[in-house]
Amino acid sequence: MGFHTFDPERADRLEDPERYRFCSREELLGSLGPEAGETVADLGSGTGFFTDEVAPYVETLYAVDLQAEMHDIYREKGVPESVEFVTSDIADLPFADDELDAAFSTMTYHEFATPESLAEVERVIRPGGTFVVIDWSADGEGESGPPREERYGIDDAVTGFEDAGIGVVRAEDRPETFLVVGRPGR
Repeated sequence: MGFHTFDPERADRLEDPERYRFCSREELLGSLGPEAGETVADLGSGTGFFTDEVAPYVETLYAVDLQAEMHDIYREKGVPESVEFVTSDIADLPFADDELDAAFSTMTYHEFATPESLAEVERVIRPGGTFVVIDWSADGEGESGPPREERYGIDDAVTGFEDAGIGVVRAEDRPETFLVVGRPGR
């Protein structure tokens, strides 16, 4: 797989409303089920396009990205009060065990999906919490998103979740993307 990062020089593409075609606000919120008082992380937050959609519904939303440049671009755009920036590799998150109620990743799973990263996600989400991934499918046509060879299939994602101890409660394959919702169950 690719394990690349998105080029900050092209970050304006991350603000294109056409992205809702692949993951709508309603689908993300419905799958995540955020509640007031919760602590959530957007893994691979980029410019905050989807972070902004979840922020009004939670107490704290960590915008996690490996690239500080993405945080700078997000700051220029304006950041909701509930959002805090975290510059980190997902395989080494700076959160305590069970600190998060939920986490989500929109169109970035292919950038970090290693056993180490998934084990780290499982560690930081409390048992019974929620982990939502919506990403480009290896079975898609590849007209948008990364090249097909850098993508995962839904079966690979489900296996990755399960191997990390994240029970899959929903998995859907669509024409260009897939959705997986899991719950850590230690």
